[in-house]
Amino acid sequence: MKSLVYFLSAAMLTLGLSACGGDSDSPTNKPVDPQPTPQKPETQPTEETKTFVAGADISWVTEQEADGVKFYNAAGQERDCFALMKEIGMDAVRLRVWVDPQSYGYGAWSDKADVVAKAVRAKNAGLDVMIDFHYSDFFADPGRQETPKAWEGLSLDALKQKVAEHTKDVLSALKAQGVTPKWVQVGNETRNGMMWPTGQFWTDSGDTPNGWSNYVALTNAGYDAVKAVFAEAIVIIHLNNAWQDADWWFKKYKDLGGKMDMIGLSHYPQTEADKTWAQMNQLAISQIKTLANNYKVKVMVTEVGVKSANETEAARVLKAFMDEARKTEQCVGAFYWEPQVYGEWRPSYYVPLGWNAYDQGAFTSEGRPAPCMDAFK
Repeated sequence: MKSLVYFLSAAMLTLGLSACGGDSDSPTNKPVDPQPTPQKPETQPTEETKTFVAGADISWVTEQEADGVKFYNAAGQERDCFALMKEIGMDAVRLRVWVDPQSYGYGAWSDKADVVAKAVRAKNAGLDVMIDFHYSDFFADPGRQETPKAWEGLSLDALKQKVAEHTKDVLSALKAQGVTPKWVQVGNETRNGMMWPTGQFWTDSGDTPNGWSNYVALTNAGYDAVKAVFAEAIVIIHLNNAWQDADWWFKKYKDLGGKMDMIGLSHYPQTEADKTWAQMNQLAISQIKTLANNYKVKVMVTEVGVKSANETEAARVLKAFMDEARKTEQCVGAFYWEPQVYGEWRPSYYVPLGWNAYDQGAFTSEGRPAPCMDAFK
């Protein structure tokens, strides 16, 4: 995606990207493929092919509620945010998980307890759940994939063990509360790997030795851990920039024995100055078809967002994409990223840092769903 952290961490976005031509992630500087490692056949869920899922990542909701933020339906009636998502046509919610956000100074938001509490509320509202493991104490994306502080300096084998333990711990806590996630993301926007430097692909100095094989080992540890708790869960490998070529990336991932049941992509069609939103939408749909056909899996747009400043334009942009996504057999759904953000709300952690409020929320200044949300009906 062009996630929120893109807006907040612009100075960090070049880290690890210039060796492959910046955020274009050009495959021209790909490292030499090591000998592929054999892998066992994967569980391939099939039920996901039948419907188009309309969802939302509302991971900030408990933090907003603690700050006194209220949510309202189109008639101005106050609603619980989870119930409101169901009311406006959502089928599911996506919830991010951080390892120890308090060690980062952020607070307990998006830790295990917070995620379990939100997942229970989602289930009670009749919503399916996607769990998004960042394997970090804070946001992970192509510009930052920080190893959790408690895991720093560990060997690859020790990190694999931590990934497995953390994944099983969170999912077991969900199971204990009667929540069965339908999808689980192993890593968030991992175009340049995760848990740097061990699982990093390249830096400004060039390719990272064993970066790809380390990343695949870490990801497979997460995949296996998910299946150990929820054998039927659909495991997603997630990249940013749905419009950008990722065929080479998934070819390398699969050649090295990487496991996945589904591909996840982020799509923010108004974030590239040299392309129109219509071009971005067209490129994204083309990539969805290419990846699904080449790797024999379905694709989920696990993040989508449009600029909120112009409600009419936002509605037009999102409807155009959603209409095409629904018509695309290979695409099984889309999740809006943090639609419930409105006004000038931002996490208190951001204030002393001078970080701005998220500019792609999809609620009006009155706290009601904006017209662009009609695209999910």
